[in-house]
This record gives sequence, structure tokens and C-alpha cells, in this order.
Amino acid sequence: MAGSESEAVRNLVDRLKGGDADAGAALYRLYADQVYRYVYYQTRDADLAADLTSEVFLRMLEHIGRYDHRGAPFRAWLFKIAHNLVIDHFRERARFAPGDLVPNEAGAGSPDLFDLDRDRLASALNRLTGDQRQVILLRFIEDLDVKEVAAILGKTEGAIKALQHRALAALRRLLEGDGDAWA
Repeated sequence: MAGSESEAVRNLVDRLKGGDADAGAALYRLYADQVYRYVYYQTRDADLAADLTSEVFLRMLEHIGRYDHRGAPFRAWLFKIAHNLVIDHFRERARFAPGDLVPNEAGAGSPDLFDLDRDRLASALNRLTGDQRQVILLRFIEDLDVKEVAAILGKTEGAIKALQHRALAALRRLLEGDGDAWA
């Protein structure tokens, strides 16, 4: 569903705004796996990713009245909520236990998405800058388009394209074994 928002999604959002709980459940079924994967690759903790994914959809229900179809596509709006929750989690964690932004241990039950060893991919992603990691996750793991990623990260489409180019080059160097892959 990359690209423009489908009429079916718009209809579900409108029904949810009108109080239709079934529409909320349908939106959850449609996007929960995508949101979970995104959060998981940010936190590398399956339990935390499940908790934050649930929180994304609770906030969706609480704030659906604020969503407007003329703004960012609904999926981008959901990912913006997820992005903000992940940031809030790490800010809170940093106040009490300083350390790596993303933990080094893989969570149990993590999704099996790639032919590439997921621990190796996660380790390489962890070495990218935060913005580079976000762009890779949103563009290639979640298959969002440049416009959606720009809306989520609050950047221009040109900035997203440049970040994507640098991130892919750095990720390629990391996966090919070049230790100094910072772009």
C-alpha cells in the first residue's frame, strides 16, 4: 500500500471517527505487523515492541479526531506516533540508565523478515546514524514512500533522498565487512 492512501483506508478512518469499533479493529489488523516491525528494529526487544505497538493503537483511538486526510497519509500518521513513542521510551530510559540508544541483545520472537541473518542486519542498522536507520526502516522494511517518510521525520523529500543514499552506502559497507561505514 505504498503511495497514496487507499479509499478503503480512508473509509475505515472515517468510520472510526464516527465511533465504529470494527473499523478500529480493521485498521489494527491492517497496520499492526508493520508498526511492530518498525518498533522492533528500533528497540530490538520483542516484548517492548509489542507494548509500544499496543500503545500506538491506543493513541490512535484517543487522537483519531485530530487526523485529517488532507495531511499526511494515515499510515504515516501511525508511524509518526510510533516514532514519537520510541523516542520517548529512549529519553526516559536515558534518564535512568545511560547506554546505547538501541540495545545489543536481540529480543525473543523477533520477526524473520530477511534472508540475511537478522542479527547481522540489526547490528549493521544499529551502527548507522539515527536518521539513516529511520530512513532504511521506513523505506525498505515498511515500504513507505519518500513523502510518507518525510512527513514522519519532519524533513523535506530531498533530505530523505539524500539520507537514503548515504544510509544505503553505509549499510552496504557495513554488511560487506568494512568497519568504518559512517557516511
